[in-house]
Amino acid sequence: MHHLSIYKPRASLIIFYVFLLAICNHIPMTEEKKSLNFIEQIVADDLAKGLAKSSLRFRFPPEPNGYLHIGHAASICLNFGLGEQYGAPVNLRFDDTNPAKEEQAYVDAIKRDIKWLGFHWDKELYSSDYFDQLYDWAIELIKAGKAYVDDQTSEQIAAQKGTPTSVGSNSPYRDRSVEENLALFEQMKAGAFAEGSHVLRAKIDMHSPNMHMRDPIMYRILNKKHHRTGTRWHIYPMYDWTHGESDYIEQVSHSFCTLEFKSHRELYDWFLDQVYEKPNIRPIQREFARRNLSYTVMSKRKLLELVEGGYVTGWDDPRMPTISGLRRRGYTPNSIRKFSEISGISKRDNVTDVSLLEFCVKDDLNKTAPRVMAVLNPVKVVITNYPEGKEEWLVAENNPEDEKSGHRKVPFSRELYIEREDFREVANKRFFRLTLGKEVRLKNAYIIKAESVIKDDSGEIIEIHCSYDPLTKSGSGTPESKRKVKGTLHWVSIPHAIKAEVRLYDRLFIDEAPDSHKDKDFKEFINPNSLKIIPEAYVEPSLKNAKPESNFQFQRLGYFNIDTDSTPEKLVFNRTVPLTDSWAKIENKKETPSTINSMPMVMTAAGKYLKAREDEERNALTKQLQEAAATITLEQLVPLLATAQSNKEYLGYLMTLNSFQLSEGDIASHKEVLNTLLGKALLMKNSYVRFQAVDFIGRNPSLKKAHETLLKKMAVEDKNTHILARLTEF
Repeated sequence: MHHLSIYKPRASLIIFYVFLLAICNHIPMTEEKKSLNFIEQIVADDLAKGLAKSSLRFRFPPEPNGYLHIGHAASICLNFGLGEQYGAPVNLRFDDTNPAKEEQAYVDAIKRDIKWLGFHWDKELYSSDYFDQLYDWAIELIKAGKAYVDDQTSEQIAAQKGTPTSVGSNSPYRDRSVEENLALFEQMKAGAFAEGSHVLRAKIDMHSPNMHMRDPIMYRILNKKHHRTGTRWHIYPMYDWTHGESDYIEQVSHSFCTLEFKSHRELYDWFLDQVYEKPNIRPIQREFARRNLSYTVMSKRKLLELVEGGYVTGWDDPRMPTISGLRRRGYTPNSIRKFSEISGISKRDNVTDVSLLEFCVKDDLNKTAPRVMAVLNPVKVVITNYPEGKEEWLVAENNPEDEKSGHRKVPFSRELYIEREDFREVANKRFFRLTLGKEVRLKNAYIIKAESVIKDDSGEIIEIHCSYDPLTKSGSGTPESKRKVKGTLHWVSIPHAIKAEVRLYDRLFIDEAPDSHKDKDFKEFINPNSLKIIPEAYVEPSLKNAKPESNFQFQRLGYFNIDTDSTPEKLVFNRTVPLTDSWAKIENKKETPSTINSMPMVMTAAGKYLKAREDEERNALTKQLQEAAATITLEQLVPLLATAQSNKEYLGYLMTLNSFQLSEGDIASHKEVLNTLLGKALLMKNSYVRFQAVDFIGRNPSLKKAHETLLKKMAVEDKNTHILARLTEF
C-alpha cells in the first residue's frame, strides 16, 4: 500500500516527468486484449484447431412455458453476443415438446423480449418442426434394436432404474421383438393408448453409473392439443432426445446449456452417435452456471405460482424478475445487457446480489434519463411576498450528464407543493431542509425562508407561509443568485401541476434466498410492502405528453418510468429504483462478519486518513483499514462501489481494492463497475483519491486502456509528485 504526502513538486522534477512521458508517447502501445470467459475461449480454441468461421452457428432454445426472466438474459447475451462477435447466425428455437404447459402467448412474449433487448435471430425455429424427422429416427433405432416400448408405469420405471449407488435392472419388456415394438410404437402414435400406459425407451445400459444412460425415455403419450401441430400427434419426444438432434438438424456448432445438464452430456453424445454422418457439423454441448439473483426466485414454476395465486398482477408485474416485468418497471435493455456482462459467465453456481442489477440501471439512467420535478407527499407553500397572479417560466437543465439533452422551461408561481417531509417547524442543526426562520433554495428557482404555518383542526400543517428573495433566482448570473444555502428542495407550481398516480415498487421478497428454506414455502417471505400506491402525486407540466416506458429521474427521489396503464387523462408512474438504497440500511443491522460490519471501520479509517498530517498516523490507519478489508470479499464490495459520493467513500473503496490481489478473472468479471469508479476517482480534486486510483490501475494494467487519455493528461498536468512518480512506473 502506497502512502501519499501532498506537497509542491520541484519544477525540475515536473520537467523530467513531462520529458519521460513525451518519449513514452512515441513508443507504440500494444492493443489491450479482451479477456475471454471460458465459453468464448472454447469457441476461440475450436477456430484455432481448424473449425471454419463460416461453420459457426449458435442458438437460444427457450421452452415456451412461461416468460423469460433475468436468468435467461445470461444465455441470451451469451449466444447472441457470440453471434455478433463472430458475425455468425443465431437461431431462436422454441423447445415446444410439452403441449400440456406451452402456449402461443409465451412464444410471442419471448420474441418480444429478445427484440427489446436488441438482439436479432437468423431463423425462427421450433422443435415441433422436426417431429417427423425425430419419429423416423426413432423407428430406425427400434429396427436397430436400440429402442423398445415399455408398458411399465412411471413409478415402476423409476424403481427399476436403481439409484446412483446401485445398478438398475432390465425392464421385463426390454427384449421385445423389433416387430412388436414397431407395432406398439405405431399404435402409440395413432392415439390407441391412454396417457402413461406406454413409453418408448432407448436401450443403452441399466448398469451405467450415469443414471441418464439407464434406458432413458424417448417418447411419452400426451393426448393434448399442440399450439402449432394441433391434434396430429399423440406422442411427444422428451427433451434429451429432441435437444441434440435439433442442434444437429440445424447444424449448430456450439450448444450451450446450464450446469444441471452437464450429466446429460453423455446421453446427448450417445443420441448423436446414432444419427451423425460425416462431413456434417457435429454439435458439442458445453455448460455454464445459471444466473441466480438474491431476493427473488428464478424457477418458472414458482413464478407461475405467483401469477396464478394472485400475488402479482401477471408475468409482467414490475416486481417480477421477468424481462417483461423489468421492462415495465423501467429497466433499459442496455442496463440488462451490462448486468449480464458484468456478472460474467461462470463454471460454478453462485448468487449475484440484486444491488448489482440496480447499480446497472442507475448507471444507465443517470446518463440518459431527464431530470424532472415531482412531489409525492405534498404540502402547500405560499410565497407571501410573490405577486398574486404572476408566473415565471424558469430554465432547468434536463440532464447534467448529457450535454446534448438541452434545457426546458418550468413554471413558477406564488403557490407551490413541496414534500411534506422536507419541512419541520423545529429541527436540529443536521436538518438542512425547510424549517421556520431558515432558508433553503428551490431547485432552479429562488431562496425562500419559512415564516409561519397554518394547521387544520387536527394539528396537521396544511400551509407553509414563506418569503422569497427576488435577487436569488438561479441562473441570473448576479452575485445574489450565487448565494449559498445548505438545502435545495424540489417543488412544483400548484396552478400548473399535473396529478398522477405513482407506484412505489420494492423487492418482492424480504429474504435473500426465499426458496432455500426446506421447511418453509417461499411465498412466506413475500414482502407485504412490495407495492405502495400514491393516488395523488403531482408532477411538472413538461410530463403531460410523455409516452409509456419513458424514463425520468424525479429529482431527489429516484428513477421512474411511465407505466403502460397510463392514459392521456391519467399518468401512472412506476418507481424503477430509488436514488438511495434503503435495503443497505436494513442489511447494516445483520449480525454477520461481512462487509456490513467491516465497511464502517474502513470508512472511519479513510475519514481520519484524509485529515491526517503525519506519515506515522497514516500508516497506522492503513493497517487498520487492511485489517477491516481482510473480512470483505470482492463480491461483497463491488455493489457498493457505485454508491461512492464523498472523498471518504472513494478513498475507502479504493484503498480496500488496493489491499486485494485481484486475478484477471476478477477484473474481467467486474470491469465495468471498476472502470466507472476509477473514471470518476481520477477526476477528483483530492490527491489521496487520485493516487489510490492511479495505484490500482498500476497494479491491474488491463484497466489502463479505458483511462489512457486521462492518465496521459494527468502525467502532464497533475501537481502531485507521488502521482507523477506512480504514473511513470507503468
